[in-house]
Amino acid sequence: MSITTERPEIAGRSLTTTVAREYVHRAALSEVFLTGWEKAGTDAFTVTAQWPRSHSFYTSEQGFHDPLLLCETLRQCGLLLTHVGYQVPFDHSISWSRLQYSVNPQALRIEHTPAEIELHVTCSDVRYRHSQAVTMTMHIEAVRNGSLLAAASIGFCGHSPAMYQRLRSGRNVAQTFKNVPTPPPAVSRYAVGRSRTQDIVLAPTSERWRWQLRVDTNHPVLFDHPLDHVPGMLLLESVRQAGHALQPSWSPMIPTSMDVSFNRYVEFDNPCWIEAEPLAGEVSAARRTVRVNALQGGAFAFTACAEMTDVSSI
Repeated sequence: MSITTERPEIAGRSLTTTVAREYVHRAALSEVFLTGWEKAGTDAFTVTAQWPRSHSFYTSEQGFHDPLLLCETLRQCGLLLTHVGYQVPFDHSISWSRLQYSVNPQALRIEHTPAEIELHVTCSDVRYRHSQAVTMTMHIEAVRNGSLLAAASIGFCGHSPAMYQRLRSGRNVAQTFKNVPTPPPAVSRYAVGRSRTQDIVLAPTSERWRWQLRVDTNHPVLFDHPLDHVPGMLLLESVRQAGHALQPSWSPMIPTSMDVSFNRYVEFDNPCWIEAEPLAGEVSAARRTVRVNALQGGAFAFTACAEMTDVSSI
């Protein structure tokens, strides 16, 4: 009896692995999408990534990758480069101040193999405190198969452990995470275009186009490890779901662009309200531009604009 073992092609006889999970602040190896990096010039880098053909949370819709998979890749890219490119220590806290991206929807098509992505990164407005980089903006062009997949920019802020403790009023991560309130009931899966209740981050209110942010710390992807505040990727998901909920449809809507300003941390122990509205004229069935705001304690935690696109129209 003969046994045939098929193996994937290995280009140039080189082997590929992911970057260390510590560089991208992930506990699960399966959630690390970056595969390598190199310096390309002064404040310039090239980062490589691979996307799986399917994912438990960043779900594939009618043959297209989820744009929020791009956002998670951008998040990981930013964290990696602050550590390896600017020697920011692992015990420093790094957070977004702003995220902008726009994707070419055609380049999101799922192929017969995982998507190989190149991220060409240029850093600007790098500010130092005592020789330590504390803020910067990363401008990123994502390329797939030689074609532009997306253009993006991310603003980052870094804080030393002592500064972060002052900023967070001495909050303890373990204790804060342990005492997160039970999430309220979710809106319907139809309203936000999600197939699993576990993935829904909005809870209904009595007001039209207004929801309570739903935070489930048992979610294995959004809460890969304990935190003392609501993570940014959950907030981006709330923008996507609110944009869909303005005019619910069985046809999937994906966020092909976003511009999000993060003003403050979203806390676990105080309700956060998500409000949305269409930005221009009537809400289109195929494409809509929406404004989404998060309010907590009477202040805007984030403000966002997003373009939602029906994947059947691509």
